[in-house]
Amino acid sequence: MALLPILVAPDPRLKTKAKPVEAVDDDLRKLIDDMLETMYEAPGIGLAAPQVGVLKRLLVLDVAGKDDPPAPMAFINPEIVWESDDLNVYEEGCLSIPAHYAEVERPAAVRVRYLDRDGKRQEIEADGLLATCLQHEIDHLDGKLFIDYLSSLKRNMILRKLKKETQKSA
Repeated sequence: MALLPILVAPDPRLKTKAKPVEAVDDDLRKLIDDMLETMYEAPGIGLAAPQVGVLKRLLVLDVAGKDDPPAPMAFINPEIVWESDDLNVYEEGCLSIPAHYAEVERPAAVRVRYLDRDGKRQEIEADGLLATCLQHEIDHLDGKLFIDYLSSLKRNMILRKLKKETQKSA
């Protein structure tokens, strides 16, 4: 396994729509394992392939609590097939937008259809943190960031800070 570099906004690749995965093979499973290792090391609870520069519809996550054993999950070509009318607000952060957090309102529950790491079609119904995390990561596959839900004033302020921090470290 290998740690992958995580792209930071405003990298244009983060705004690009990812392509469907054509084949679930050993190369893809290695990418899943590398993404999980990268996510845990960061540390984070979710990571989409575009965040590591791979424009494929793939995401990994683990929303297990700190005292629980790891529960890694991989979603290949995920699609939301149902969402609740009820909404939830969570304070979201993102590995591609380090040290910035904001409250985002999303459907409280979703049903997601996807392929697992063996290429088998699955469906999961999620609520709470898992639902929020799935929606956040699926947004990445569509070139959307959580800051896109904020007012343009807040979004631009965060992007200016990130750009300044990137220029300092370059």
